[in-house]
Amino acid sequence: SLVTKLLRDLLNEHFTAIRLDDETEHKRALALIQRIMPNMVSRVKLYAKDYPIFDEYGVQNEIDKALRSKVWLKSGGYIVINQTEALVAIDVNTGRYVGKKSAGRLEDTIVKTNLEAVREIIRQIRLRQLGGIIVVDFIDMEEKKNRQKVAQAVEQELRKDRAPSKAVQVSDFGLIIITRKRVKSSLERQLTEPCPYCSGTGTIKTSATICYDILTEVKKVSSDLDGYSLVLRVNPEIARALKEESRSVFRELEQSVGRPVTIRSDEQLHHEQFDLMAI
Repeated sequence: SLVTKLLRDLLNEHFTAIRLDDETEHKRALALIQRIMPNMVSRVKLYAKDYPIFDEYGVQNEIDKALRSKVWLKSGGYIVINQTEALVAIDVNTGRYVGKKSAGRLEDTIVKTNLEAVREIIRQIRLRQLGGIIVVDFIDMEEKKNRQKVAQAVEQELRKDRAPSKAVQVSDFGLIIITRKRVKSSLERQLTEPCPYCSGTGTIKTSATICYDILTEVKKVSSDLDGYSLVLRVNPEIARALKEESRSVFRELEQSVGRPVTIRSDEQLHHEQFDLMAI
């Protein structure tokens, strides 16, 4: 079972309690731990409350945060994590953190943010099961000793990771590459799927761009209309744009056709989809 695999792979003396909300799995866990680490049996607890166990201990909240690209730090800074097919890019920013008013240099604020980010980055790498090439862009630091301090902190935190990993400092300003063995699919790959609307790109064309796409397509077919009227079926947002901010594009479109063009709004159409119908 999943519980058995987790106990086999992760269990060690550092766990203070192991809580399960299923009686069958609880008995199975007790039997397994009795065999492999009998001194840990007393730490296995049966969770009997009606309130969901993930919400009780904040696990669901951590999962939700692990699926977001931006992770806030306690100081007010933040990191941004973006996964691609080739690598994982992590960017560190000071955000709302500007240091204490009485404090001295900006460099001290940057170093403190970077060191705090190191702990959270390695934690997120483990939590999200990130692997392969991971490029971390820390905030630029002027002093060499501070860059070394951050690099050493990365290596120290990576020692806590069970997956084989290595960090290489490749920039005098704060770029560090981490290579980590890909043991299993990342949390994002397991719990999410590409958006069916944007096909996983995270962006769609603007309304103005689509209006010009329509104009280009109409110019291609205008000579073949042979006296027919043109009906344009578009997403409601594009219909609104053609009547308002892109009105000049619509006028040029009608000039190309040589007669009035009818716009039909259809909520079933994708934002970027449109149909030209000769009637």
